[in-house]
Amino acid sequence: MQSQIKRKLSPVSFTQVSIEDTFWSSRMEINRKKTIPHEYKQCKDTGRIDAFLLNWKPGMEPKPHYFWDSDVAKWVEAASYSLVDKHDPEVEKLLDEVIEKIAGAQQEDGYLNIYFTVVEPENRWKNLAHWHELYCAGHLMEAAVAHYDATGKRTLLDVMCKYADYIDSVFGLGKRDGAPGHEEIELALVKLYHTTGEERYLKLSQFFLDQRGQKPSYFVKELNQIEPGLGDRFNPEYCQDHLPVREQSEVVGHAVRAMYLYCGMADVANETGDKGLLDACERLWENVCLKRMYVTGGIGPSRSNEGFTGDYDLPNLTAYAETCAAIGLVFWNHRMLQFKGDSRFADVMERALYNGAISGVSLDGTKFFYVNPLESRGNHHRQDWFGCACCPPNIARLIASIGNYIYSESDSDAYIHLYIQSTGKLDIGGNEVILEQETNYPWDGNVKLKVTQKLPVTFGLNLRIPGWVKKYNLLVNGKKLNSNKLMSLGYVRIEREWKSGDTVELIFDMPVEKVHAHPGVKEDAGCVAIQRGPIVFCLEQADNPFPLHNVIIPENAEFTTEFDVNLLGGVSVIKADALLEDESDWDNILYRFESKKRKPIRITAIPYYAWDHREAGEMRVWIRYGK
Repeated sequence: MQSQIKRKLSPVSFTQVSIEDTFWSSRMEINRKKTIPHEYKQCKDTGRIDAFLLNWKPGMEPKPHYFWDSDVAKWVEAASYSLVDKHDPEVEKLLDEVIEKIAGAQQEDGYLNIYFTVVEPENRWKNLAHWHELYCAGHLMEAAVAHYDATGKRTLLDVMCKYADYIDSVFGLGKRDGAPGHEEIELALVKLYHTTGEERYLKLSQFFLDQRGQKPSYFVKELNQIEPGLGDRFNPEYCQDHLPVREQSEVVGHAVRAMYLYCGMADVANETGDKGLLDACERLWENVCLKRMYVTGGIGPSRSNEGFTGDYDLPNLTAYAETCAAIGLVFWNHRMLQFKGDSRFADVMERALYNGAISGVSLDGTKFFYVNPLESRGNHHRQDWFGCACCPPNIARLIASIGNYIYSESDSDAYIHLYIQSTGKLDIGGNEVILEQETNYPWDGNVKLKVTQKLPVTFGLNLRIPGWVKKYNLLVNGKKLNSNKLMSLGYVRIEREWKSGDTVELIFDMPVEKVHAHPGVKEDAGCVAIQRGPIVFCLEQADNPFPLHNVIIPENAEFTTEFDVNLLGGVSVIKADALLEDESDWDNILYRFESKKRKPIRITAIPYYAWDHREAGEMRVWIRYGK
């Protein structure tokens, strides 16, 4: 296919980024010391790891599940990333042991799946709609690439190349039709292609994309073959099979599946120049991010399909907003960001990252949310593990690889997307350029940047101005710069001959903002959310000992912000005078027309990601607002 589009940027690998950030370094350390060992123990204790020994027999407990491979694969990916941040011989030893078991489970023909090797070997590839063979294969491929990038070891990479070769011998043009009911392998095959240069993997990814939306649906036909009428009861929207991918414009079905599909579409569009795929991604992005996304970056409001319903249907108490879905939103927006360097994608990536994604793991790294509501009556809590344990290792791999999302490069430009204290080594037109960030973001908006290279280099330095910023100052080598004419797609572009030691300062005003929802969101009518910088805040009963649904933020409320180093690992706290509607003023359930009694109170808001770490109680993101 003749190229019609070309990605403008290339993300700088986590292997070229070192992080020294107060906010993220502590999370990465907890992730390495607590979360990854905790998840290893859970995978070990529940039988997931030893299941690769293939010694299960009928009647034995625990019985392997058909998605177990993916849980172990994501743990391998997270543990591999963590070795780059800080080499740990014990973690590397565990990785080698687990990978040896994975490799030992591979069949002679290359097939690799615990469940369909020892539990139902006769049903290999029989139910792609509901079973997770290709999904598990994709996560194993991602793990293999991450392990190779982090360690240089090819053991798992060779195993997964053999498996990919086998899958390619089964599926493809002139072979077997079919696609994964749970997308994931599409993006993983592109990663494998990048690492190996084997074009068959890219073509196989494109084949799986092109299989979706056929009439009649492949999944419906397959299920009807298993059981007459079974396919007729299957809704292809659940796995985004309702239309060919290039014709899709509305996000439907399971939210995580959708995000992984769109990642694959963006990846293949980049490699093949397929404008139809990129155009579809743009349409789908506008639908999900402008009409179906929570203020926290959470997506997928419905428990029934773990996914999407209609425009502006964003209930708070019953919000599903799966942790994996917010993580998938980060992945997809990061990919879309590379095409044009458009800050709207970085804005959504940041929103999901600082709110709806990291809320999925406790501050001590050992408890997890699968579901992330924006309101609670005090009965929703993180858990040690889940029977369907996709979220814990997913958030672990995201935190361990946060260095992937900060910088991008091209032949002529350097980009900074996220303000995280770090050092990035970039290749700008064959010249090594080192960018050093110093910042206390997201708690304040001051960013200092130092540029280092051997010889003076002319390039464009692109600094993202977040969408929440209303006022900022920019200085180069201490001199204020008028950036009005330098803005492009939400980035300030400074092109000059950069000399080693040049400095840039960005100073963002970071006031507390009252965020109003779109009028179409009925649940949030008459309410506001509190946001400061990229952080969304909430009220929790631990700080506010009164019914939160009776709290009213006045229009003229003045907010104060203070940093409490001893609270919730160190957080900014927002306080304001508010009103509390007095329930005792009501004689009965009938509506009263006269003015209701309201008493002044002082409210305290904490970052949404940090709720549910103290005594149980109510929580609300959206708070009543008025005079």
